[in-house]
Amino acid sequence: MKIKTLTRLRTLVFAVLICAAPATASAWGMLGHRIVGEVASSYLQPKARKAIIAFMGHESLAMSANWADFIKSDTSFNYLNNWHYVNLPADLNQAGIYSVLKADKGPNVYTKIPEMIRQLKDPRSTAEQKRFALRLLVHLIGDVHQPMHTARKEDLGGNRVNVTWFGQRSNLHRVWDEQLIDYQQLSYTEYARAINAPSAAQLTSWRKTGLEEWVWESYQVCNRIYSMTPPDSKLSYRYNFDFVESLNTQLLKGGIRLAQVLNEIYA
Repeated sequence: MKIKTLTRLRTLVFAVLICAAPATASAWGMLGHRIVGEVASSYLQPKARKAIIAFMGHESLAMSANWADFIKSDTSFNYLNNWHYVNLPADLNQAGIYSVLKADKGPNVYTKIPEMIRQLKDPRSTAEQKRFALRLLVHLIGDVHQPMHTARKEDLGGNRVNVTWFGQRSNLHRVWDEQLIDYQQLSYTEYARAINAPSAAQLTSWRKTGLEEWVWESYQVCNRIYSMTPPDSKLSYRYNFDFVESLNTQLLKGGIRLAQVLNEIYA
């Protein structure tokens, strides 16, 4: 009897904690960020791999990928909160997006990715500073490829857009952070293998692009998401069918481009 009571109490506490979780979520969730890191690892050149091991030891890119979310438990790192996304108005063309990005000097995913690259390139950076910069870079390049991290300020990147996911209450941001990825029922290593088959043309094209273009691509997907997911949408099988290709492409692009950046740093 006591065991049953204890089990019920634990279940109740867990449910309360889940309900009390903050509305904002971290890009791609734990699994998505690890997929990006795992894909990137498969494209690292020997010089880059050796240089990274020198200050990261055996911490893989996949394991580094979620540090920027884990550290949110330490309030001294609250200054990192705005680094994960960039707020963009609706219905802008490519030139409009580039204009907004050029004018935006605040801390966000667009301004901080170059800063982490500079810190990794700086020969004066200590091993600790390099570990910090790499962990953030892996995470932020994942973030910028999550479409809802190039979304609207007024709804907190979709966090205020209520939907249901297979009958369960959710929001648009959480669906894209975690639930679409979790629905595929793959580990991060299985997922990375499953999507990691770009054509030669895709590899060439994706590697030629820069950060502004990454934001623009994510923003285009974001606009499609908004147009196809009005508030109170009931999402299930059809939504997965409509968006799984875009989801997988964004994850794959993130990994390939992360590796490209690291290979260029340590060329």
